[in-house]
Amino acid sequence: MSDIRLDKVKKHYGDVEVIHGVDIDITDGEFVVFVGPSGCGKSTLLRMISGLEEISSGDLYIGGERVNDYTPKERGIAMVFQSYALYPHMTVYKNMAFGLKLAKRNKQEVDRRVREAARILQLEPLLDRRPAELSGGQRQRVAIGRAIVRNPKVFLFDEPLSNLDAALRVQTRIEIAKLHENLKSTVIYVTHDQVEAMTLADKIVVLNQGNVEQVGSPLELYHHPRNLFVAGFIGSPAMNFLPGKVEAIDDFGLTVALKVGGFARLPVSGEGLSNGDEVTVGVRPEHLQEGEGEGLSLSGAVDVVERLGDVSYVYFHTADGVRATLSSAGTSPAKNGENMKFHADLDSVHVFGSDGIALEKLSAKEEVVLAGAQ
Repeated sequence: MSDIRLDKVKKHYGDVEVIHGVDIDITDGEFVVFVGPSGCGKSTLLRMISGLEEISSGDLYIGGERVNDYTPKERGIAMVFQSYALYPHMTVYKNMAFGLKLAKRNKQEVDRRVREAARILQLEPLLDRRPAELSGGQRQRVAIGRAIVRNPKVFLFDEPLSNLDAALRVQTRIEIAKLHENLKSTVIYVTHDQVEAMTLADKIVVLNQGNVEQVGSPLELYHHPRNLFVAGFIGSPAMNFLPGKVEAIDDFGLTVALKVGGFARLPVSGEGLSNGDEVTVGVRPEHLQEGEGEGLSLSGAVDVVERLGDVSYVYFHTADGVRATLSSAGTSPAKNGENMKFHADLDSVHVFGSDGIALEKLSAKEEVVLAGAQ
């Protein structure tokens, strides 16, 4: 078994605490992605799991065994770094075999493991080449192969695609997903790219300033973000946020006076709120539609239209200066400088309290009448 449990794990550098009591459970065979902005602590947390960083307090368990005092070798993990860290004078075969030879494995076993890893990663034609003769994507596959041959309990990936161009990132991402499907191994993967997180993960851990903001499946985080940070980080382009104040509270939801103008009757719980409290209304760019319609209504002047072929991103600002984005079809008629109206279905709208925590949505069966912003 290669399940992993972090129990109140902290990291201090002198008097500075950078990881604040993290609790995470990772089941055997699960693909978990640590995601967050630069400096949030995701790589530090990965290095603590690997044994490259000491755990200041708390406990780390791998396969039910406490491993705080184990060396990286004793933890049964293999790590793939952002830099390929290949030996330039060695062939692909020798790079992949080097760790096994140091471990004094017999030649037959070394050869079997290297050739099996090469087959899985489609490196068989490249075994006699040196790193300088390989593309960036091929070098990264060799680095992954070097990890595979060790037959580890857990694979740790620290931003392995950062040095690749866009096309290679997509290709290598697919290969990593297929690799996990074939090996059924436990994987912890660190990235700042939420697209990588959404496409690869069984479970995502969103980190911010050394704290875990939310843990859940990609779609859970997308549809039910716990707070403003997760809502703004998961999804591309980012969720639009519209400031407002509570005007009225009843059994059917909140009536919110929007800063952009007008009132919105929103189907969310008003528990703990009072009239006059500040809230934030969130709507994703892909849930906004062009033109007038039922639901949340907005209007604004178009700043820029980015046409990407299959999709157009319309960036606009309201009369009160709030900036927002709409994701529309590639054939969108929007033009720079024109005034447009937009709307969104109420089921797709999120509301956050002044503390940034998402307010609970009321049952979809409840009838709610909206007076949209004009």
